[in-house]
Amino acid sequence: MNIKYFPIIISGCLLWVMTACTSLPKSGVLFDGKDADSWETVGDVSIEEGILTLRGNQAQAVLKNGCYRDFDLSIEMRTLSGGKGWVKFHTLSDASKGYAVAIHNDCNDNVWWRMTGSLMSVRNLTKSFVKDDEWFKMNIRVQGRSVQVRINEVPVVEYVEPAKPYRVAPNEEALLSEGTFAIVGNGSGEIQIRHIAVEETETDPRTLEALASAALDEQNDEIIRLHQEDFPVLDYHVHLKGGLTKEAAAAQSRRLGINYAIAPNCGIGFPVSTNEQIFAYIDTMRTQPFILAMQAEGREWQTTFSQEARDRFDYIFTDAMTFTDDQGHRTRSWIKEEVFIDNEEKYMDMMLDRMCAVLEEPVDVYVNPCYLPDQMSDRYDMFWTEERMNRFVEALTKSGKALEINELYRIPNKAILMKAKAKGVKFTFGSNNVTPDVSKLSYSLQMKKELQLKAEDMYKPRIKQ
Repeated sequence: MNIKYFPIIISGCLLWVMTACTSLPKSGVLFDGKDADSWETVGDVSIEEGILTLRGNQAQAVLKNGCYRDFDLSIEMRTLSGGKGWVKFHTLSDASKGYAVAIHNDCNDNVWWRMTGSLMSVRNLTKSFVKDDEWFKMNIRVQGRSVQVRINEVPVVEYVEPAKPYRVAPNEEALLSEGTFAIVGNGSGEIQIRHIAVEETETDPRTLEALASAALDEQNDEIIRLHQEDFPVLDYHVHLKGGLTKEAAAAQSRRLGINYAIAPNCGIGFPVSTNEQIFAYIDTMRTQPFILAMQAEGREWQTTFSQEARDRFDYIFTDAMTFTDDQGHRTRSWIKEEVFIDNEEKYMDMMLDRMCAVLEEPVDVYVNPCYLPDQMSDRYDMFWTEERMNRFVEALTKSGKALEINELYRIPNKAILMKAKAKGVKFTFGSNNVTPDVSKLSYSLQMKKELQLKAEDMYKPRIKQ
């Protein structure tokens, strides 16, 4: 190409892009239950009793001649058993480019980390707000480089595309531009839609500038790499402590792209100590954008809480950091003043005995694993000998429990994790935060890389809705 003509060609391309949307469809209803004349359909797509239905994994509906840049799209829909797929925007007539927002309400699916509302490959969600056979409203709003997804008016995604997005090869075209809308089915069941409307929007340039300033540097962000890899992005161990409210936690989760499992401390002398308190807690939290876990405290938690109360949580975890000795003295091993050590080797063996005993309790995940008190933690690798590691991992494997990679204490060490992985143990990542500053999972991600963990290596919660 002659370089002197290059600017002319570029100018021509830009002019084409700018004029491609000069005949934008006006704001209004795109489907009202009467016909689908505005949509190009492929596969098993029909209208019956005012409902547009996509059946099976070859069904697709693409808005004809649609060309939108900034908009608020509203869809009222539901899924029937096996029905799942996505809504695409800024796409083409073949639905080949643009972003996809997940339609997926089956919590028992093997891919449990890409639920309804997920901005797929960029902000995958582990919590589904809706169930099969339940009508819900999805809103997708684009303002400049900002994308917001709401489910039943609750914001679940707030993403700002940076100037240099991080994308791997399969997701290279998941970028903001302009284009039409598409609804695609890829499950065995049905997606049913009863209303679709769009509002074209214009945003003040100062607002767009403010939104753009919130973008993360994806070239140096490890979390976007997990989403691009289609890896579960869940912090399984978050507390509402130090002034962290559920509202602040939800906003922080959306900003960073890390899903949170929120856990109250449950046991005698802890914030939640009765069945009634569990029921009240669940009532206030089930509609929040979090998976709900129970941290079982002390060794008497099994008699303190009924099975009915425990079953309200998505999973239960515990540790061996609180125990009562033979003389009836209660010890919290993270409090230095409560730990008395005469012989470190004997104390280590006693701690290992307690860890193995706790692994027999009916929980799902063992957290703060292989913890040593401050007096011994600086010699962690010395106390965790080969023999002790093998005994712990054998007990862990026999128990069937998942093992936490803990951010607060950066434990267990790589040697223990490698042995656990070799035995097929599942893992979780856990901040165990004591302040509002929830971890960005640096130690967990370091161990993920070094152990080469895959999605199938992570623990799958029994997510309730």
